[in-house]
Amino acid sequence: MEELDEAPVSPPCTKKKKMAEKKEKESRRIWEHVNIDEFQVPDSSFAPPDSVKTFQYFKMLFTDEMILHIAHQTNLYSAHELGDPIKTNPCEIEDFLAMLLFMGVFNFPAMEDYWHPASRFNLIADIMPKRRFTLLQCYIHFNDNQQCDGIPDRFYKIWPLFEMLRKQCLLIPSTYKHSVDEVMVSYKGTRAGTLRQYFANKPDKWGFKVFCRARSSGIIHGLLLYQGPSTFFNVDLIVFCDNYFTSFDLVLSLHANLSIKCIGTVRSNRIGGAHLIEDEELMKRGCGALHYKSTEGVLAVKWYDNKCVTLLSNASGIKPLTSVQRWSKDAKVNIAVQCPSLIAAYNQDMSGIHLSDMLVHLYKTPAKSQRWYFPLFGYALDLCISNSWFVYKRDCDLLKEKPMPLKMFRLAVAHSLKQVNKPAPRVGRPSSASPPQMSCEKKRLPPRPPQPDIRYDNYGHWPLHTDNLGRCSLCPKGVSCASSERGIAL
Repeated sequence: MEELDEAPVSPPCTKKKKMAEKKEKESRRIWEHVNIDEFQVPDSSFAPPDSVKTFQYFKMLFTDEMILHIAHQTNLYSAHELGDPIKTNPCEIEDFLAMLLFMGVFNFPAMEDYWHPASRFNLIADIMPKRRFTLLQCYIHFNDNQQCDGIPDRFYKIWPLFEMLRKQCLLIPSTYKHSVDEVMVSYKGTRAGTLRQYFANKPDKWGFKVFCRARSSGIIHGLLLYQGPSTFFNVDLIVFCDNYFTSFDLVLSLHANLSIKCIGTVRSNRIGGAHLIEDEELMKRGCGALHYKSTEGVLAVKWYDNKCVTLLSNASGIKPLTSVQRWSKDAKVNIAVQCPSLIAAYNQDMSGIHLSDMLVHLYKTPAKSQRWYFPLFGYALDLCISNSWFVYKRDCDLLKEKPMPLKMFRLAVAHSLKQVNKPAPRVGRPSSASPPQMSCEKKRLPPRPPQPDIRYDNYGHWPLHTDNLGRCSLCPKGVSCASSERGIAL
């Protein structure tokens, strides 16, 4: 068989040659000691809602579609592993989510402590037996393993849930200012392989890295799981303003191709050849000292605070100078330190992701599991709580109402999940088949009324137990509901 001649292949460009070309290009760029103009963005306005309902804010992010998807995939996975599905349903998944939300607030040392007779916690233990909860925890699943062969996404086991969550986050009305940063989801196991990252400067040093886009209020509008070279296999372009990604070429590219302005911390070898003074010399000038250069509408600034920090910006300049309070070791008091305009803008707008991350860690869903992707599921649930609370808080401000704290909001959502779409409790006299109560037994108190969002969800209306009888005030004449049939007034 005649062999085919191979086409000549040009030698690849070496790394040293690329670096030389880059340095030559940077040397031809002229940097001047000139400030840049401030970029003005329009103010954002939001229409106030008619009313605020805590549960509806949560369901805006963690939708019924997601709950149905989890129930289906859990049955599918358990059938493959056990030979028979565990036969869960969306209502039971909602109970499972409610228990996880409760556990994030009432944190016991061990999972079995919630059911142990010596430490039984009725709020959780009465929802579901321990054996059933453990079974759901072992087999809860989010994607069909049989349909994932050859998929480049290494997070395929959890990807459908994050994709549905990302789409819901995009529906939240946003402002014109966004910050982008990485968030670490704690995971110390080894089953995830190289998906687990290590960051020495993070509180959670081992875990999964998630890139998030947020506004300064803390609302997350976009998120992306980092998985190495295949991270951007289905993303055309993404912007990051952390020093991990910021570079002079990126700032120019964003503005030229997408008309996006950018402010970001940057590493010294990515500032496009700007000759800024050395850190030691800047530190000798004292706290608040700065040095800057600009070219092609991009400003490079080095500012000394607790340490020297370098930023690139084409959205904000040096002026107007503001002041920040810093502790002086010599004077033993707080002193005013001058701060450039772009530093103040960066600190204000980059705080959103840090605020969201702090609230997620404040009441954290327990995520200990042998399966590496379960902590990501816990993070998605906690993110839905924090995001929905931020939107709820914003709407309360528009209506001039006092919002409930995050802990009470989380508990209200958990109570609603436990009660939503469940049959109303039976009331009235016990049947003749029921055993009579002993006289020494305490009289059982009527059940506590559910959350208002559940009472009025048009599913049985969840009656409020009172001594007054009458027709249901929520139903029109001629229409009967569970409450009317029982003769209970709302």
